[in-house]
Amino acid sequence: MPHDGQDMPQNDVKNAILPDLLKLTGAAVGPVEALLATATEKMRTALTVDGRVSGAALEAEQHGAHALAWLATYVEALRQMHAWANKLNTDGQLGEMEQLLLQIAFGEYLTQIQGGIPMSQGEMARLQDMGLSRTEQSVLDTAEITALCDGGNTSVARMRLVELMQDNHGHATFGSTGLDEELEMIREQFRRFADERVVPNAHEWHLKDELIPMEIIEELAELGVFGLTIPEEFGGFGLSKASMVVVSEELSRGYIGVGSLGTRSEIAAELILCGGTDEQKANWLPKLASAEILPTAVFTEPNTGSDLGSLRTRAVKEGDDYKVTGNKTWITHAARTHVMTMLARTDPDTTDYKGLSMFLAEKTPGTDADPFPTPGMTGGEIEVLGYRGMKEYELAFDGFEIKGENLLGGVEGQGFKQLMQTFESARIQTAARAVGVAQNALEVGMQYALDRKQFGKSLINFPRVGGKLAMMAVEIMVARQLTYFSAWEKDHDRRCDLEAGMAKLLGARVAWACADNALQIHGGNGFALEYQISRILCDARILNIFEGAAEIQAQVIARRVLG
Repeated sequence: MPHDGQDMPQNDVKNAILPDLLKLTGAAVGPVEALLATATEKMRTALTVDGRVSGAALEAEQHGAHALAWLATYVEALRQMHAWANKLNTDGQLGEMEQLLLQIAFGEYLTQIQGGIPMSQGEMARLQDMGLSRTEQSVLDTAEITALCDGGNTSVARMRLVELMQDNHGHATFGSTGLDEELEMIREQFRRFADERVVPNAHEWHLKDELIPMEIIEELAELGVFGLTIPEEFGGFGLSKASMVVVSEELSRGYIGVGSLGTRSEIAAELILCGGTDEQKANWLPKLASAEILPTAVFTEPNTGSDLGSLRTRAVKEGDDYKVTGNKTWITHAARTHVMTMLARTDPDTTDYKGLSMFLAEKTPGTDADPFPTPGMTGGEIEVLGYRGMKEYELAFDGFEIKGENLLGGVEGQGFKQLMQTFESARIQTAARAVGVAQNALEVGMQYALDRKQFGKSLINFPRVGGKLAMMAVEIMVARQLTYFSAWEKDHDRRCDLEAGMAKLLGARVAWACADNALQIHGGNGFALEYQISRILCDARILNIFEGAAEIQAQVIARRVLG
């Protein structure tokens, strides 16, 4: 295997793993946790006004606060990578590939913690941004961390990993995921579906900007996608959030539009399960589970973005029912759906989240000729770079009627609280979609690097190309383990908004990096619309924006870490 332009003895490459690796990674976790604790206390002290963390101070010191969010995310990521490897080791499944994934992840992320974590292409989170002195940073000056930083992410390790990846090419993942047999069976089922029914068609759907065919939705319904986590008593499968993660990951690996179809049903079902009346649960959940009805989420408005507390769309009660007036935007899959989970202001005297209510607003599915036939409702398509399979719309409501019985929970003013209860699941699923898109980019980039010959050999044999692919595999596994952990926490009824936010934050960055690097491997061909990596790049870009833009997500994480 070539190394820096020279031939390297094969035995050197195959001895790329550090001795006592698990001991090194286990010993590294404590110091980074201690560093995070110090950084948190420093930031908390700096941002406290009158005995509590000040929102105004946090906003003024946003760079430092967001640096803390990224540090906390990296610490949790390393913790989960070590836990993953430890479990594999106990089960006798920690092979050479898994050890390399672990070693490179620790070597790279520990080095970034000390030198700068990339929050975006032009923004770095550095320890001094959080007020940490050189003395306080010295907690990382341990023999174990030094060994991992110096010998963890080396060219030798990366090229050995990519060599093993070639032997494993075509499998669902690179390295054991650590999931149980049932979840791996679910993964295999949906990977086959994606390969057979989605991958051959996805690029054409994208280029033609077409809605995903109804036959695909019907097949997904038969597979149980829309009722995956809905309890059996309401017609669903009653499976775990972990199963939802695996399904979303594999379908998104085929095409993010298909992987996102279930998101609408997941959000709607979660809203109804958490906030609906018994009658609403009995009526709506079985229809969602079977895909008899397709839902869409109608929250965002043109001038509010992430500031949902400032929504101005009004729902005025007239008799037993409501009439809605206002505008909504970035509404996914709006035209051919049957019901909208709509957030609107029912108390006109309020200007914050307290006056908002959630509705299950029924509508008539549209056609290409007449996308919005329901009285009091009009809409227009927003043309987008990627994420095209369901289409995006702007909607206008003028006297649109909602039955009084469709006020979620039957009590006004609960809408924002009800929506907050869904954010954990929504962000876990978004993280899973990000992992799927990243995996797709890796597989497409790797296949091109194997097939494309330059200067007498495949691109994959050049260290910087092979190294790119190796780092994709490493970061995908890091994001995957963080996502699985947040799902595990949710399945065990533990608050996991912090973990879900971290998984989404990191997963979105990883998806974009993988897509960008895979396009780079394609060279000029990657810039051609006919190559599917051009679509994957466009699809990956949205992940840093929806379900909480990266900056908003970092703000939320910082608030939680600071308490």
